[in-house]
Amino acid sequence: MLFVIGAMAALSIDVVTIYTARSEAQLAADAAALAGARVLANSGATSDTSGLSMANAWDRAKQVALQVAEQNKVGGMNLSAADITLPASPGGSNTNPTVKVTVQKNNLPTFFARIWGTRQVTVGATATAEAYNASGAGAAVGTAAPPPTIALTCVKPWLLPNMDPRDSSGGTTIFDPTTGALTDSPSTLLGHTTAGPPSRLQARCSDCSVTPVPSPSPWQYYPGDPTTTFPPPTQALPSCTPALTTAYQKSIAGCIETPIACNSNANFDTANYPSRNAETRDPVNCLTHAINNKGDEVDPASTTPPFQFLAGDDNPVVGAAGNDVILSDSLVTVPVFNSTKGTAPSNPVTIIGFVQLFLSFRGRASPANGFVRTEVINVVGCGTAATGQPILGNGSSPVAVRLISQ
Repeated sequence: MLFVIGAMAALSIDVVTIYTARSEAQLAADAAALAGARVLANSGATSDTSGLSMANAWDRAKQVALQVAEQNKVGGMNLSAADITLPASPGGSNTNPTVKVTVQKNNLPTFFARIWGTRQVTVGATATAEAYNASGAGAAVGTAAPPPTIALTCVKPWLLPNMDPRDSSGGTTIFDPTTGALTDSPSTLLGHTTAGPPSRLQARCSDCSVTPVPSPSPWQYYPGDPTTTFPPPTQALPSCTPALTTAYQKSIAGCIETPIACNSNANFDTANYPSRNAETRDPVNCLTHAINNKGDEVDPASTTPPFQFLAGDDNPVVGAAGNDVILSDSLVTVPVFNSTKGTAPSNPVTIIGFVQLFLSFRGRASPANGFVRTEVINVVGCGTAATGQPILGNGSSPVAVRLISQ
């Protein structure tokens, strides 16, 4: 009896060891799949409905997924490329691609199970992550199973009208309010830069207490109301020079934790704020690490999706300068509201989409007037068909990343 009990106790050690290794394999697969999906989300490829840029983005996503998986151990043994499997192409669709990662370690040694002749076991796990671009919701109008909507945190307090920046007249919209689809081909909107003073991102009104406020104009935002929709963060604020003093500045440099959802209402600030444009400069420069003109950049070699980002000399991550990075503090998301040319908006406005922008895309500080240079990285429309519990995403990208299977 003592021998049987001892054998069972010894065998249980192997069972626990194998179970722990299985959990480690799952964590490695999860991390790798999410990292690969994040690359697709920030590359702009999901906004390119033609799918032409997805192949190149997929090559980069696979590299990153492999690198992340190889940083893990399973059963005390380092993972190698031979232990990690990714498909030749992403799953899902061009707007909602998936990254499937399989981790399998075939030679984990046993301890007490050798009594029964079992010297090695195989442990494996699979994870699939999705880069969810809600613009695909337009295809589901009128169907029985509409896709989910999205809600984003860390969205910047700039409410942009639904006006394509490529059309200075304001006559072309970015999104179809009903379907969420892009009104025009995204081929030239993605990568579109606003470098000249007339087209840089700027406030539509300094004194927004006047009724009615000025009618909308392309790439001119209505400041978000800090008392309702865009409350300033109270913690995790970056250390900035000069110091940030107003709620508006803190909302730009920090992360607004209140989620902004598709098809929700948002209020713009109706205060008289004549220094708003000037006060935009300091938090933008602080956020983008561009105070000394050494901020992150959009790689000049990637003028179309998939975009690459270069860390500047003042990037806070040690050793990142001059290298490609997946994420950058210069990447931000801005909400787009339903607007009509020539008609002044009134509170509240309805959010019908988001644009992801790279601020100060050449790493240089914003001008003293606070008009911000931008480059368009992603565009995500909502569509009225998107319903149900929103997928929560981080505001650095409007393309939400989530695990969909394990």
